[in-house]
Amino acid sequence: MGFNNNTQNTALKAYSEAQANFDRADRSNRSQMLQTKTIPVNSFEETFKSSLNTVNNMQREKNTMIEAFASGEQQNVHELMIALQKAGLAMNMTTAVRNKLMDAYRELSKVQF
Repeated sequence: MGFNNNTQNTALKAYSEAQANFDRADRSNRSQMLQTKTIPVNSFEETFKSSLNTVNNMQREKNTMIEAFASGEQQNVHELMIALQKAGLAMNMTTAVRNKLMDAYRELSKVQF
């Protein structure tokens, strides 16, 4: 089973266009990175709050998708399962970070000054 010339030409043209678009985007990203002189540094508190907000938003999205699926509004099981896994993984990671912070706090509270 072989491809005809028209199919091969179309595939090569699509590949060439995709490669050109990638190269153009890559050059644009490099020039933007070179123009950026300073990288804003967030405090631990800001980073932690941002991460918690992200996890919270994932949980809300998961709950919304579950409700939509249960009511029949959404039929895409794959998207639902992906959202469930993302939210579950994010919650597990958040719990692990919390546990490590609590362990560190306990260790610090044992230190006598």
